[in-house]
Amino acid sequence: MISVCFYFQVHQPMRLDKSYSFFQMGRSHHYRDEAANRDIMRKVAEKCYLPANRMMLDLIEQHQGRFRISYAITGVAMEQFQEFCPEVLETFRALADTGCVEFIGETHYHSLAFLFSKEEFRRQVKMHSRILEEFFGTKPVTFRNTELIYSNDLAQEIEKMGYRAVLAEGADQVLGWRSPNFVYQPAGCSKLKALLKNYRLSDDVAFRFSDRGWSEWPVTVEKYADWVHKVAGSGEIINLFMDYETIGEHQWADTGIFEFFRKLPEAILSRDDFVFETPGEAAAHLDPMAQLDVPYFTSWADLERDVTAWLGNPMQDQAAELAYALEDKVLDSGDEDIIATWRELLTSDHFYYMCTKWFSDGDVHKYFNPYDTPHQAFITYMNVLNDLALRLDGSDRRQG
Repeated sequence: MISVCFYFQVHQPMRLDKSYSFFQMGRSHHYRDEAANRDIMRKVAEKCYLPANRMMLDLIEQHQGRFRISYAITGVAMEQFQEFCPEVLETFRALADTGCVEFIGETHYHSLAFLFSKEEFRRQVKMHSRILEEFFGTKPVTFRNTELIYSNDLAQEIEKMGYRAVLAEGADQVLGWRSPNFVYQPAGCSKLKALLKNYRLSDDVAFRFSDRGWSEWPVTVEKYADWVHKVAGSGEIINLFMDYETIGEHQWADTGIFEFFRKLPEAILSRDDFVFETPGEAAAHLDPMAQLDVPYFTSWADLERDVTAWLGNPMQDQAAELAYALEDKVLDSGDEDIIATWRELLTSDHFYYMCTKWFSDGDVHKYFNPYDTPHQAFITYMNVLNDLALRLDGSDRRQG
């Protein structure tokens, strides 16, 4: 039997008010662009989250539980669902009640914490686990780090935290001649299993589905199911990982994306040797093909599939280093508002907006980006961060 694992990332950051200026520092501590956060969340809910969730519920019922999927929903997304569109959370709860959906653990604030602070990383992972239990009554057994950022060290840390499976990118520089269509054993781990994204089949939907310039356009259900079925005999698992916003937002409804997903499960299940499973289910019974040695960080971003979408240019590095340098002061303050604000500033999107890698990946970096330039993103972020530092200094003086 060959397992097909669908995993969807669900994430929206808390966007900053891009008009927050140097002259507001020390005077105003209102950093969020609440209007943008509300409007974008409502827009994406109407175009993607609500209709996609209803479709997934229908498919699970139609196929009597044979269709199974998984989601990694960030804590900051769930907080915004609560505030701006609680009906989305209700539909995710309905999906949880089917027993056919796995909710995957990650960092609560979709942060780069593992790269800077293992302690903060552990705290955020535990925060996210608690909110999944609170909202959906489930404890995660599978982990995916922010944007599939992965390495041997990450896998070893996750194994210590009790997870049974970890998701990663099936990057060519890691796999070489090997296939992503098998389960692997992370180097240095004894129990944890790694499931790798089949980026070609995933990106055929996530990025190329509506590309009329692509030689394989249009992607029909029959054509795509045939591509999936061709794995038979050369793999045990096909991991299709993508942003949930692919359905209805990145690929608009008029592209036929909803019709594609409505018909896809039936087309894949037309072969008796193919089944849908969640990552946790697949990892429970599939044995590792080989050890996976990843001594450096990989991700699912851009052509390089490394961390240069978030770190590497002087603006990104300075912003990240200063943000994490405040960790001890922030936590010692005991101020819940300051701690929550600081953690929102750790969300990876803020550093993504500062990316200067345009070229072939430019459209990706512009998507949902509120800033006209990376420099504007950097200035806004640093103004907010410096005001937070001033608040901490004031708190220190009061305590003294």
